[in-house]
Parts: sequence; structure tokens; C-alpha cells
Amino acid sequence: MTRPQAPPVQTQRWVDGEWRQAGDLLAAEEPLQLSLDGEPLSIVMRTPGNDLELALGLLWSEGVITALDQVARVRISAEAGETEPGLALEPDLVESNQVDVHLAGRPGRRPQRSFLSSSACGVCGATTLESLALDFPPVAPGPAVDAALLPELVERLRAQQRVFEQTGGLHAAGLFSADGTLEVLREDVGRHNAVDKVVGRALLDGRLPASESVLAVSGRAGYEVVQKAVAAGIPVLAAVGAPSSLAVATARRFDLTLAGFLKKDRFNVYSAPERLQR
Repeated sequence: MTRPQAPPVQTQRWVDGEWRQAGDLLAAEEPLQLSLDGEPLSIVMRTPGNDLELALGLLWSEGVITALDQVARVRISAEAGETEPGLALEPDLVESNQVDVHLAGRPGRRPQRSFLSSSACGVCGATTLESLALDFPPVAPGPAVDAALLPELVERLRAQQRVFEQTGGLHAAGLFSADGTLEVLREDVGRHNAVDKVVGRALLDGRLPASESVLAVSGRAGYEVVQKAVAAGIPVLAAVGAPSSLAVATARRFDLTLAGFLKKDRFNVYSAPERLQR
């Protein structure tokens, strides 16, 4: 069950020099308590929906899990209404906005501390290039991608942002094949949450590392988005907005193709341009 919108609110709207009463649709934002083996790990401010994907994508990006079979079971709020064939889900009839992931055997890395993730910043555990390099290798060569395709991916992403069209308040992340076919799209108030949901879906579908895919995001390319692309093994990242200096440094360190400022007829490439063909 997805709750991407909050109930409508009444607003005062200034139009042509006078005030008017108007209703407005807002993107939903609520806290999600993420626990690991019953112990609180993180509070994530997110748009409700696809909470299982969000939790698994975040744990993958942080190096806590390195394979889906490390997840024994997941206790998730019954109100989420989520099901996943092949994964043991236990509905929590008491707590709302909760996901508790229980691991089987030995995980890839247990976090040394809890971390807080808001809708504004997704950096949680790996905060330096050096620590990131200990957990993830450079991305695979991946496919050759038609350079002219990248701006089209942004248009296809926007065309599928149904909740954004209603609220104007959500970011989107989309995983595409090398020929531009949309494989999965998720929206969220946090750009990094949208990426985590996409990565979580790829994990559940047995498609990580996503070494033949292209990730397109509706916002800027901050470090946290590049980090998650590296963790997922995605070789090409295309962003509507600007990258940060640390995002570019990270992309170059891990040989990820990073493109930003995508418009209909132009974009900038900051790293590994050899994957893009004329």
C-alpha cells in the first residue's frame, strides 16, 4: 500500500493581486524506524511506500548486507501492506512506520553506530573515499551507451513521475537498460531514498550488481547518490542537476560515468566519458 500523498490542505493563494482560497496536494513525509535484528539503527524521513525496498537498498549501500540470502526475515508494519514472494515478511500489527531486518549468518558488515537519514542528506556510514574503497570495487566496464540517449532518459523519467505531477514535491530515480528501456522507477521526498528504493528493488529481483544499467535521477548528483550507484555497481549515472565536488571525485575514483545538467540538447560529463558513444 503506497501513501505518497498527504491529505489535501487549504491554503491562501496570491493570484493577480488578490488572495484566494485554494486546496493543495502535498507529498507525504513520515519517519521510518529502521531496525537491525531488533535493535534501532536509523530513522529515515521518507515518503511512505516501498519501505522494504528502501530498507534493503539502504543496508546494501551501507555494506551491511552483500547478498539477499543474508536476510532471514523482515518484520514490517502491517499498514504498509507489502508482500514479497520468496522473502519471509512478518506483519507488525502494533507499530507503524517500522521495518526490522533480521539477518541470517554473518552479514557483510555490521554498523558501528546508529545513523540518522533525513530527506535532505543520505550520507550515513561511508563518509570518505578511503572507507568507501574498502567496501566496494570500481564499477565494471558496463555497456556502451548512446550519448544522445541520456537527455531522453530524463524526459522518460519525468513522464512517469505521476505523484510529482500532482504535488511537485518528490524526487525520482529510474533504472534503465542501455537501450533506454525503463526497468524500475521510484519517487520520494529524498533523492537518496528514491535511489535506495530502486537499489532495493534490484536486489529483490536478483539484479545486483546492476552492471548493465543506467541510473537517472531528477535532482542534483550529490555524493550520497554517487555512493549508492557505486555500491550497486551501476556504471552510468545521469542527473538533471549539478554534481558536487565530492560526487565528481568519487565518480572518478570508482570509474563511474557521471553526467549532469542534462537538457534536451546538452549535458556535461565529469568522469569516464568513454562509455558514451557519439
